[in-house]
Amino acid sequence: MKFQKITAATSDSRGTISDILYKDDIQHAAIIETNEGGVIRGNHYHKLTTQHIFMTRGALRYWYQPVDKSEPVKSILVEEYGLVSTPPYEVHALEMLGKSQFVVFSHGLRGGNDYEADTFRDIVILTPDMLGK
Repeated sequence: MKFQKITAATSDSRGTISDILYKDDIQHAAIIETNEGGVIRGNHYHKLTTQHIFMTRGALRYWYQPVDKSEPVKSILVEEYGLVSTPPYEVHALEMLGKSQFVVFSHGLRGGNDYEADTFRDIVILTPDMLGK
C-alpha cells in the first residue's frame, strides 16, 4: 500500500491543477459513490491488477494485508484528496465512513466484462463487527 496526499502541482489566479497520476498506464477508471457509512466494499485482492483510489468526497478507512499474511491487517484513514495505491496480492477492504465518492484508476483487468476476471474473494480481512474500530 502506498498513500499520498494530492497537492497542487501549479496554481495561478484562476485556481489550481493537481496531478493525481502522472505517466501511468491506466486501462480503467470508475467513479464509486456510497450513500451512507457502515458499508464494506472490496474484501478481495487481484493477482495482476494495481488500483489507485482517489478520494473526492467524504472519507473511508482502507484496510489491507498481504495475501501471504506476512504482516498483520493494517488500516489508514483516507480523506478528500488522498490517494491510496493497491499492488497485486494485497487484500484490501474499504470501510465507508459516510456519504462519499471516490475514483478508482486501474492497471489491468477491472472494467466492463473483465470486472471479476482478476478479483479473488477467498480471503476476508474486514467483517461488520470490526467497523468503527
